[in-house]
Amino acid sequence: MKQKTTFKTVTAVNDNWRSWIAENLLLGVHPDAIAGVLAQNGVPPLAARGEVEAALRSPYLRGVTRLANRVAKRDWVLGIQATLDRMGGSATPEVPRKDKLSGEDFFRQHYLTNRPVIITGMLDHFPALSKWNLDYFGERFGERMVEVQFGRDADPQYELNSIAHKRQIAFGEYVEMIRTSGSSNDFYMTANNDNQNRESLKELWEDVGTLPAYLADDPERRGFFWFGPAGTITPLHHDLTNNFMAQIVGRKRVRLIAPSELASVYNHRHCFTEVDARAPDLQRFPAMAGVPIHDCVLEPGEILFLPVGWWHHVEALDVSVTLAYTNFRWPNDFFSNYPSHHDF
Repeated sequence: MKQKTTFKTVTAVNDNWRSWIAENLLLGVHPDAIAGVLAQNGVPPLAARGEVEAALRSPYLRGVTRLANRVAKRDWVLGIQATLDRMGGSATPEVPRKDKLSGEDFFRQHYLTNRPVIITGMLDHFPALSKWNLDYFGERFGERMVEVQFGRDADPQYELNSIAHKRQIAFGEYVEMIRTSGSSNDFYMTANNDNQNRESLKELWEDVGTLPAYLADDPERRGFFWFGPAGTITPLHHDLTNNFMAQIVGRKRVRLIAPSELASVYNHRHCFTEVDARAPDLQRFPAMAGVPIHDCVLEPGEILFLPVGWWHHVEALDVSVTLAYTNFRWPNDFFSNYPSHHDF
């Protein structure tokens, strides 16, 4: 009887593997270790070593290495600031609360220094603080069609893929979902739904005052409306502008990380990271060890200043309504020269 011969499947080294080789060489992984991983994945050892050696000889890789060295220098500079922040007491950080902070003090102490602050006592003239609740929303706007993000639980990248989660629903039906859902992150009305909802719920802005100490009065840019149940989460990310979070209904827990910690936060796409600020996985993200995380709870009637570049994770502790603002009195265009949104 003829003996059956079996052959080990040989993996071809395609461009995806070559990109992986180049990235790991730039990260400082030893060439032998890279060749070993290729061999473990079915690439013949001689071919694996040949691919790594070809990468090392590549003038393209040498050019990218010079660029990587410049990026490493920037990380070093940021690391200096991160170290100084920690030496200055930021290892156990607390976001300060300041009552009725004047516009001039806010500008000099926080806007110019890129430091977060919670401002109290400045929303007392907003009728929304006493008027807005589920009954009011349902009775006055129940028939209006609005846009909401749905199906977030089934998509780990729901924020990056927010456009795919948009759905139309009557506002009254959405209000009842919030009333009966308990804690949920599966549906949420966010700033990404603003194009339709600003018109559908335009009378809501009659209940909102102005903040001339801090914001330019622009009827076309009077804020973004966020509304959802307890349990909604906006994962760790940074914004491309300075932002105000004005809390109207319910509480939100916000965790913040300074921009100087960029090299430790594992920014993987656009302005997002897969690090969970509630409990960073230090096996997967070891550089997060020791990174100070500012933790605060934003109460109704309070404003949180989120400076541009600060990483933040937001979790609703109750049924929550938040107004977000970017129309500051001072220059706030930090997005025009932002790098492309491709993988980093």
